[in-house]
Amino acid sequence: MYTALRLQRRLKRELDRGEVEITVVTPDPYMTYQPFLPEAAAGAISPRHVVVPLRRVLDRCRIVIGEATAIDHAKRTATITTLATEEEGTGGQQLMYDELVLAPGSVSRTLPVPGLADHGIGFKTVEEAIGLRNHVIEQMDIASSTRDPAIRDAALTFVFVGGGFAGVEALGELEDMARYAARYYHNIRPEDMKWILVEASDRILPEVGEEMGRYTVTELRRRNIDVRLQTRLESCADRVAVLSDGARFPTRTVVWTAGVKPHPVLAATDLPRNDRGRLRCTAELAVEGTTHAWAAGDAAAVPDVTAEPGRECAPNAQHALRQAKVLADNIVHTLRGEPLQTYEHAYAGSVASLGLHKGVAHVYGRKLKGYPAWFMHRAYHLSRVPTFNRKARVLAEWTLAGLFKREIVSLGSLEHPRAEFELAAGGKPFQDPPHNPKGSS
Repeated sequence: MYTALRLQRRLKRELDRGEVEITVVTPDPYMTYQPFLPEAAAGAISPRHVVVPLRRVLDRCRIVIGEATAIDHAKRTATITTLATEEEGTGGQQLMYDELVLAPGSVSRTLPVPGLADHGIGFKTVEEAIGLRNHVIEQMDIASSTRDPAIRDAALTFVFVGGGFAGVEALGELEDMARYAARYYHNIRPEDMKWILVEASDRILPEVGEEMGRYTVTELRRRNIDVRLQTRLESCADRVAVLSDGARFPTRTVVWTAGVKPHPVLAATDLPRNDRGRLRCTAELAVEGTTHAWAAGDAAAVPDVTAEPGRECAPNAQHALRQAKVLADNIVHTLRGEPLQTYEHAYAGSVASLGLHKGVAHVYGRKLKGYPAWFMHRAYHLSRVPTFNRKARVLAEWTLAGLFKREIVSLGSLEHPRAEFELAAGGKPFQDPPHNPKGSS
């Protein structure tokens, strides 16, 4: 989105004259600002304010809602499937291009853990974040209404696998929300809930440094969150989380945030990739060994010219956002026969939220924790969320949240709006798949 946004600004005259066309192929008509997913899951931000509508922002671009299933760069063609492909009875449409920008991002990296495909919940999309919020509140409703202690215990046990930003922030925000919500249940106390974080390495949040990582573990454990380092999830079959240290937890909630991998579309191209599946790129963000092909973000292995030789830029939003701008400028330079620009950005640091008024930060060598880190987390991401419209809406929501109580309503039925009508019309009542509670992905 940022590449196309900068291109439509830099090429305004060419677009007006009809000399250039910018086409954006995307499976969703919006861009998700992923750092806000934990707060959306906790209800601090409305889901519609976590996403940016592409047709409004990229008003000079052609937006195609679909997916690239194959790219033949030698012929400069991409095979695209759209929402109408199945009805058309075709195998997809061929899209010709002159310059190719590949920025599909990454997908969840899963392992062959028994039961994970059946019971696991991801945390990479706004749909998954809202589905997880609905699921957590639904489990509290189940626990409040059952007389079976085994069902109650399983409903109030929440297992998060992965100690990176996604896992720690999601756990911190949701635990904070659930602890607040417990005051409205007559028979659920915060100490009745079990929150478990499973991490295979010996530390969490490596991006904020070892000292801040240790502080985060201490802070989470102070909130009675069970942090298990150097531990793996061996199985979650039959709704029982089995850990490598021998612990077993009956649970209805297993959230998988244990890393990402490059998008599968990269394997359907004729472009060079490294041993981790990312596109091999130059410091100018061109795909190595080719012309007229560019990449940025999680999908691109871009050399980090500010570090020792051989090191690549970390696959995070901090680099992706800045790479997009340089990439767009280099496409313009190419069209105008000008020298290319090298991508160079020294890592500034990281911030993480652990719930309302709680956080850790390591920015420009300074280490912060608690309220100052949480405030910096919000200030930084508010400055980075695209468009003034979104900044104003998010700021307004945060301000109102400080004046009113949290909303603790589960709207899981929104994911299946026709279920009640189908039942009234004589059809079979909709039943959630056992592996996909409340439709969460």
